[in-house]
Amino acid sequence: QVRLVESGGGLVQAGGSLRLSCTVSGTSFTSYAIGWFRRAPGKEREFVACISWSGGSTDYADSVKGRFTISREDSGNPVFLQLNRLKSDDTAVYYCAAVDASYLYTREYEYDYWGQGTQVTVSS
Repeated sequence: QVRLVESGGGLVQAGGSLRLSCTVSGTSFTSYAIGWFRRAPGKEREFVACISWSGGSTDYADSVKGRFTISREDSGNPVFLQLNRLKSDDTAVYYCAAVDASYLYTREYEYDYWGQGTQVTVSS
């Protein structure tokens, strides 16, 4: 059974940084892409960033470009999301998701497996 576990969330002041991790286990995938999404209070879940299996391709939501960086270990696992210059608007539960494919996917329905999420709270 595929399992995704996020960690690294917490409370941080505006302008600060956090690094989120997503660890995948129980998979027999030969390759998988990872995406990060977030749900802010009272809002729909939205795309944040994604990375291909090789790590050579990434994509970001416009709202986080230049501030967030997605990366993965050479082995493919875990996947990290570095959050810099955080704003109060970044407050949300952050989820990682996996799909048994090698390229980039930015839509929720393209992912098959999801973690439980980790809370990021940015105080102003």
